[in-house]
Amino acid sequence: MAGPAIVKNQAKTSVRCQSYNRSMSRILLVFLACAAAQAQNQPTFRGGLDHTGVYSGTASRHAPKVKWQFATGGQVISSPAIAYGLVYAGSTDQNLYAIDVQTGKQKWKFATDSSITSSPAVAAGLVYFLSYDGNMYALDAETGKMKWKFETDGERRFSHKNLHGLHPSGETSPDPWDFYLSSPAVFNGAVYFGSGDHYIYSVDAATGALKWKFRTGDVVHASPAIADGTLYLGSWDSMLYAIEAASGKLKWHFQAGFDPQTGNQQGFQSSAAVSGGTVYVGCRDSNVYAIDAKTGTRKWAVSNGGSWVLPSPAVHEGKVYFGTSDSGLLRIVEAGTGADVATIDAKFPVYSSPAIAGGTVYVGTFGGKLLALDEKTHEALWEFQTEASKRNVASLSKPDGKIDFGKMMTRNFYDDMVIGVARYLAAGSILSSPVIDNGVIYFGSTDGNVYALM
Repeated sequence: MAGPAIVKNQAKTSVRCQSYNRSMSRILLVFLACAAAQAQNQPTFRGGLDHTGVYSGTASRHAPKVKWQFATGGQVISSPAIAYGLVYAGSTDQNLYAIDVQTGKQKWKFATDSSITSSPAVAAGLVYFLSYDGNMYALDAETGKMKWKFETDGERRFSHKNLHGLHPSGETSPDPWDFYLSSPAVFNGAVYFGSGDHYIYSVDAATGALKWKFRTGDVVHASPAIADGTLYLGSWDSMLYAIEAASGKLKWHFQAGFDPQTGNQQGFQSSAAVSGGTVYVGCRDSNVYAIDAKTGTRKWAVSNGGSWVLPSPAVHEGKVYFGTSDSGLLRIVEAGTGADVATIDAKFPVYSSPAIAGGTVYVGTFGGKLLALDEKTHEALWEFQTEASKRNVASLSKPDGKIDFGKMMTRNFYDDMVIGVARYLAAGSILSSPVIDNGVIYFGSTDGNVYALM
């Protein structure tokens, strides 16, 4: 009788072990899935293909501490992407960096032949970005080894005769305020991006083979937003295009203001945000537009008194958040109507796109300050200054702390503007858009650092 009892008990034990192993396998799969999700929280510009700038979780609502800062050899205008436990960011020192998310130590860097002001995107083990050398690169996200590169017809900045009304009036000059390159979007096995050669591209994400290209009337340095299979992207020709992502066929285009005399009040540097069937986008014609995503019909426009709107708007809970250039404001309007909600004086131009997480709005300024505001009350919670801002911004400011444009240029001459822009960038400007991941705020600065605050 002992033998069968032992066999029976062994069978029960075997069933229990199998059940235990299945349970442990499920737990392990859940753990790995959660770990993978945490490791790839923010792999693309503005936190998602819709570019609304809304991030899950929370970050500091109190004066933050520097978790780490990583020094590059140039300016960091690129916004970080976070995946696989690494922070990816480009620099004008021509390198793309992979930085350990915990320690701030470099894991690898990849050298191109020119400045990188494109914000990277990470998908399926590859990191994608553009360089001013005219190439779209795809690198192994873990090792930094190049998988492929796609050559465009060459990068260039927006240029215009009599640019901004400056002399020599008969000379065509590149715009020194054209800081960004297009940041790629990865969708359904393709990488989408704009280029200074006037084209919008779709290339195969695995191989870099061209799928289609669409010609616009000028430089395309805005970044594509994608929603419901449609690509939304503006060009410096002052057109916003809605293009079928799979085929490259035009669905509609929207004409914003055009400035044939000096080019001062034309062009989309702002990247669109898509929410609730509406496309929200800023323009150098001084307007923010709300456009029906299906038809391209204008719903409303908000004027900003001549100031450009260059950042991508953030959209959350019925509100639209955006920054202005000369007036140095962060404005909040109703998403449905464009009606004013609040205006915050940032004192310096706002080129950084706002980010929203855990009831807090984060935005960088040209004066090298990262501002944190309560989303409901709009009250300032704290501000953080970059290292260069602490040293230099006072010399570029009026007594009330606002930017002193009089210290930028003393003559109405193009070369003076180029020198002036460089002088202001030396203030450690935050042109990079903040990214929030696992309670940490990441952004770059023109002082050459990538910052991690907690």
